[in-house]
Amino acid sequence: MLGVLVDATDYASATGQILAAAREGRPYAVTALAVHGVMTGVQDRAHEARLNSFDLVTPDGQPVRWALNLLHGAGLTDRVYGPTLTLKVVEQAAAEGLPIYLYGSTQPTLDRLVPALLEMFPALKIAGVEASKFRSALPGEELEIAERIKSSGARIVLVGLGCPRQEVFTYAMRPHLDMPLLAVGAAFDYHAGLLKNPPAWMQKYALEWLWRLGLEPKRLWKRYILLNPAYLTRLAAQKSGLWKATPAVPTGETVHSFAV
Repeated sequence: MLGVLVDATDYASATGQILAAAREGRPYAVTALAVHGVMTGVQDRAHEARLNSFDLVTPDGQPVRWALNLLHGAGLTDRVYGPTLTLKVVEQAAAEGLPIYLYGSTQPTLDRLVPALLEMFPALKIAGVEASKFRSALPGEELEIAERIKSSGARIVLVGLGCPRQEVFTYAMRPHLDMPLLAVGAAFDYHAGLLKNPPAWMQKYALEWLWRLGLEPKRLWKRYILLNPAYLTRLAAQKSGLWKATPAVPTGETVHSFAV
């Protein structure tokens, strides 16, 4: 859709694929894209090629799910929302004894997130916790990060750096880790209790953006006020045939600068 390859999947299938990669020790890059995430690819062809190389891209937002149904007859009855997918993966990881690694966000957020996850899933094994440095990676730093993660015994990495930084991090780290990496968006903040989920009716009717805009207007106004109309315009053009969306060819090109 709009040139970005989004999978027509559901929670059960997505969770199953992620856990299979964790059990088998396979690199596996995952992200959940809402409108903002899709538009980062539309506006940056190199980033679109990175997104199209991911192993799994789920329809995080209702407008993305609707677009898959409209353009491709996907028949999806629900989105695959990043924070919810996170809990489903963590729940299964706890049940199977697969340790997880939390990468990103701030230390205060992680200090609240860890006990919250352990309260929900007492059997969960958290192999490591690493806050964002809020800077670009130094030369060779990706190898140091990969070594810390591997030596921790982790089998799944949850990445909470915000879009699109977390997708670039996940793409850059995939060649160095034999496990799934999940770019989970605002899941850290939600499950740490720092953000409140909107009412169910707002989620159902794709008004979550309005809820988040009300919570963080200074940070998010450009994302929603500018990108949402651009998304709808492109979608209408693709559906009507006025514009042909040609997906960028998936890439394996090394990223030399990315947020850590």
